[in-house]
Amino acid sequence: MQLRAGTAHALAAFAPPARALEDWHPFVAMMASACGRQTPWPAEFDMVRRWYEPHLERNHEDASIRQADLAQMESIAGTYASRERFLTELTLDPPDATSDESGVPLIDEDYLILSTIHSAKGQEWRNVFVLNGVDGCIPSDLGTGSEEEIDEERRLLYVAMTRAKEDLHIVMPQRFYVHNQTHLADRHVWASRTRFIPAHLLPLFDSHAWPPAPVVSAPTRAGLAAAAQAKIEIAAKLRKMWD
Repeated sequence: MQLRAGTAHALAAFAPPARALEDWHPFVAMMASACGRQTPWPAEFDMVRRWYEPHLERNHEDASIRQADLAQMESIAGTYASRERFLTELTLDPPDATSDESGVPLIDEDYLILSTIHSAKGQEWRNVFVLNGVDGCIPSDLGTGSEEEIDEERRLLYVAMTRAKEDLHIVMPQRFYVHNQTHLADRHVWASRTRFIPAHLLPLFDSHAWPPAPVVSAPTRAGLAAAAQAKIEIAAKLRKMWD
């Protein structure tokens, strides 16, 4: 992610076309500042944005919308410790949409938004459901190798919880069913509440549980034998359908 030291020198030595000459020197100065780390992060982002905005207005009809996107991205960039960390996260989990002007709402569009926690940074919704608020998911099994990783997982939960404007729901399943079993099997593992919401914080939440599913008794051997011997008069059933 580092810009090479010779980049600024190469740009300064380049002879741009006459039409680009006026804007070339500010561009070279901006790149020299970025290459030489003369501007600290995240002020680098602000420097690049201010250089780019005049060109944005000249080249795009929806410049105001794009400027809002850049301002939002700059706000998100400020939450990362370095340029490298920000670009890494942006590459691994890029946004899949941009903002746009409000229009007539359609009931079949944007009714439900599914998002990762990383993609939700900088966004807000009236109602937010955080799925799988249990250990093994939040924090992830792969994110508990060190105190730094656990702290990062805690910050992710904070990001998820603070996306809600009005109602926040943290879904904590009681069990996870094991794969590769028959449809009547009940092999499962129990899930425990995420360690980031200890018992002394529970009074801050309203707890709700779904009613348990009805218990379906396993078929007995006698019942299976009786079902196997039962005769079905298919011809009679077909005649009854047409009576």
